[in-house]
Amino acid sequence: MEQCACVERELEKVLHRFVMYGHQSEERLDELLRSVCEIRGQLVAFGVQDTDLSVLSQTMAQCCKNIKETVQMLASRHKDIHGSVSKVGKAIDRNFDAEISAVVAETVWDTPERQKYLSETIVEHLYRQGMLSVAEDLCQESGVVIDMSMKQPFLELNRILEALRMQDLRPALEWAVTNRQRLLDLNSSLEFKLHRLYFISLLSGGISNQMEALQYARHFQPFATQHQRDIQILMGSLVYLRHGIENSPYRSLLETNQWAEICNIFTRDACALLGLSVESPLSVSFASGCMALPVLMNIKQVIEQRQCSGVWTHKDELPIEIDLGKKCWYHSVFACPILRQQTSESNPPMKLICGHVISRDALNKLTNAGKLKCPYCPMEQNPSHAKQIYF
Repeated sequence: MEQCACVERELEKVLHRFVMYGHQSEERLDELLRSVCEIRGQLVAFGVQDTDLSVLSQTMAQCCKNIKETVQMLASRHKDIHGSVSKVGKAIDRNFDAEISAVVAETVWDTPERQKYLSETIVEHLYRQGMLSVAEDLCQESGVVIDMSMKQPFLELNRILEALRMQDLRPALEWAVTNRQRLLDLNSSLEFKLHRLYFISLLSGGISNQMEALQYARHFQPFATQHQRDIQILMGSLVYLRHGIENSPYRSLLETNQWAEICNIFTRDACALLGLSVESPLSVSFASGCMALPVLMNIKQVIEQRQCSGVWTHKDELPIEIDLGKKCWYHSVFACPILRQQTSESNPPMKLICGHVISRDALNKLTNAGKLKCPYCPMEQNPSHAKQIYF
């Protein structure tokens, strides 16, 4: 992070100089234009007399001198900006390693099958981001064929998200009503939050929307049990509609961050219905790589300095374990091989020092006098050293 901060500081200096250069250039050029326009206006109004030729010559000479000085000044300052830009490049070279091939397997993308998987992953990411035309171009150039059944959900998702960003709730509401039962199975509150936001948009319109808001409140009936408190707050705000919600104790209902929140909730629940993660595999892999790369570079440097051969073999396993944080921990459903029970949040899987995994309940039952003997290998260890696995 310190390296990024160093580069960011240099970049901010360049951007500041660009802004200042733009303002100064506009001011000097506007001043020159006004001066030239005044001279032109005088010539058109009064003409040129023989007695005025010497004065006119001096005026034109001074005008040309000002223009030349301005051009030289702007060129000089523009050259200074080039120096600042070069400092950004030097800061990048100084703070980051340009050569990372030492920690990359050269043959990782050699086979056509792997290249196909990579292209499909990039295309899926582009569809998720709404870059449909770019995804189509990549499909044509890489030869990847994406079935329409895979494209359609992303097309619909991006269409609804774009409407939400424009504060249009109708497409999202239609989608939520269509998928109501599936959302209820997920214990999702998306449909209620959409109705709530639409009701708030009516409140922001003032007293003229009072009857429409009262009629729309009927949509809250299916959610009366689960969201009773929220509905009571919404209905209580109607009392202050004549004086304006923004001037009432309910002004928090008009906070603008609700639109960003509803976009995130919709993306999360829509991806869950599609059987997809909220973030694309490409973005997760990239983020994981950014966290792991500095550690791998340091390991490689130590290995080369100590001349340890055979430690790094470019196989599927890394020479050490790299902690990427809870956000990047992904595991399938795990059944404890000791108790034959599926793990849960209250009984999560635990990784022992030897690498074997059992459930927490099994860990507690196998612990004797503060010691634990792994049931798969005769390694004795401290149970407190076991790490919880998140899935």
